[in-house]
Amino acid sequence: MHILVTGGAGFIGSNLVHFLLEHRPDCHLTVLDSLTYAGCRQNLARWEGDPRFRFVEGSITDPQAVDLAMQGARTCLHLAAETHVDRSIHDGAQFIATNVGGTQVLLDGARRHELERFVLVSTDEVYGSIPEGSFLETDPLCPSSPYSASKAGADLLALAHHHTYGTPVLITRCTNNFGPYQYPEKLIPFFLSQAMQGHELPVYGDGLQVRDWIDVEDHCEALLQVLEKGSPGEVYNVGAGHEVTNLEITQTLLDLLGKPQSLIRHVQDRPGHDRRYSVDTTRLRALGWKPRHEFRETLERTVDWYRRNQAWWEDLRRKREEYQKFYEQQYAGRLGGG
Repeated sequence: MHILVTGGAGFIGSNLVHFLLEHRPDCHLTVLDSLTYAGCRQNLARWEGDPRFRFVEGSITDPQAVDLAMQGARTCLHLAAETHVDRSIHDGAQFIATNVGGTQVLLDGARRHELERFVLVSTDEVYGSIPEGSFLETDPLCPSSPYSASKAGADLLALAHHHTYGTPVLITRCTNNFGPYQYPEKLIPFFLSQAMQGHELPVYGDGLQVRDWIDVEDHCEALLQVLEKGSPGEVYNVGAGHEVTNLEITQTLLDLLGKPQSLIRHVQDRPGHDRRYSVDTTRLRALGWKPRHEFRETLERTVDWYRRNQAWWEDLRRKREEYQKFYEQQYAGRLGGG
């Protein structure tokens, strides 16, 4: 089995590469990644020189790079995307260009190369907020941010390709992931890095926004199940059922680090901030998948990883212009430290 993984140097992508090469010894992987601020080739260093692994640096918006990466591949796991909601609020154009335009280029490539499976990795944010209950795959999409709107657009485009051309598309919509290699702008690694440096933790509004958190390895296992057992044209929700408020996560992180709760600073809420996400995973579980990791266990392992790999995230925070731009846009003047 030869799989193309787009965005394979990012957070979920690099964890997926490790998972596939460890659990499928007969698997060959090609990673296509443009190595933007959130992509780090160092995340894949252990596989350099392995004959099962090939890396192509390039953008999913570039048809030539896509053709090069798809050579020999029979399936594609498409994870490459602009992902951060806060960034999309400041500049939505890049999200449309990459998440919608890049998906179009990949779908066209999938047709040319006659791929047998094309899994688009999407997000539960395409549904919008739900006060109670859980979203089904058949529920209407109601995105609330430029990011989630761009992902909803990619979902609809992929389903249209399946309907029009018969492209063997499958879509997954996952809840919040956490674990190693996550770029330190997202909530858990951002708060971990802030707290370890003794800086304040900016909690949006009252902090009672609810998210379902899933161990990134459980997500990777779900993607493999969908790739191997899912039905083309179908959408599969992915979630672990670990619903936690942002404030509770923040308080738990400080406890695990032995830091004072006084580091919490409530700041003005994000525009259009969804209150609660929750998805029904019955369809995915029918394929034989279920989450294996508990929330607290994964959170403890994640804290330990960021402690042991402090040089990794310190280097990203200190040297990368994109991180500094993000920090200044979101928190300059509101918090001490950076």
